[in-house]
Amino acid sequence: MINPVIRCMSMHNAFKTAIESGKTDHYTLDQFISMLIDAEWDERHNRRIDRSIKNAKFHYKSSIESVNFDDTRNLDRNLVMRLAGCEFVEKNENILITGSTGVGKSYLGTALDYQACIEGFKVNYFNTSKLFAKLKMEKADGSYLRELAKIQRQDVIILDDFGLQALDSANRITLLEIIEDRHNNVSIIVTSQIPVQGWYDIIGEKTIADAILDRLMELQGESMRKKRGVNRE
Repeated sequence: MINPVIRCMSMHNAFKTAIESGKTDHYTLDQFISMLIDAEWDERHNRRIDRSIKNAKFHYKSSIESVNFDDTRNLDRNLVMRLAGCEFVEKNENILITGSTGVGKSYLGTALDYQACIEGFKVNYFNTSKLFAKLKMEKADGSYLRELAKIQRQDVIILDDFGLQALDSANRITLLEIIEDRHNNVSIIVTSQIPVQGWYDIIGEKTIADAILDRLMELQGESMRKKRGVNRE
C-alpha cells in the first residue's frame, strides 16, 4: 500500500508559531484547527496567483489600485472598477482600449489582466508584433497549431500595441484564426494607438477585416460594423 504524502508546510509553520508564541490558549480546538486551515489555504492561494502572473508573461507590473483617474485622462472610474470585477471574462466579452501614445493604454489593459489572474483566470500577455513574428516562424517549424491551441486555452489574452504596422497576408490569417477560436468562448483585450475605425486599413483585405472586427466588436448579435455605419462595399 502506498501512503500519500500531503505537504502542508504553511499549516505546520502556523502551528509552530502558535506553540512558540504561546497563543494556543487564545483558541478553542475548533478555532485553532480553523486557523491552521486558513493559513494553508491563504498560502496556496497566493502561490497560485504568483504562478498565474508568472505564466502570463506580463511586460511590466500593473494594478487597478495604481491606475490614475485624474480628470485630464478622461477615464470612467466606475466602468474600470466594474471591469476589474472580471465579469467580462465570465461572459466571454472583449475589451478594446485605444488612445494616443503615453496615455496608459497598455498599463490599463495589463492591470485588468493582473486582476483576472487574482480572480483565478488563465491569462497571457502578448506584444502583437512579436506574437505575429513568433507564429510566423512556428508555421515554418510545424509548431504553429500547437501554439494556437495554447493561446486558445487562456481565459483572457491581451494583444498589446495592435496596429503599429499594417498586417501582411500571413498575419491577417493568423489574427483571424486567433479571433475565430476565441469568439464567444474566451476573452481578448486589445490596446492600440489607432481608433477602431482605422483597424480596417490596418487589417487590410475587406472580407477578412469584416470577419475579424465583427467578432471583436459584436454587440447583442448585431454587427458593430453596421451600427457604426461603416460601409466596406
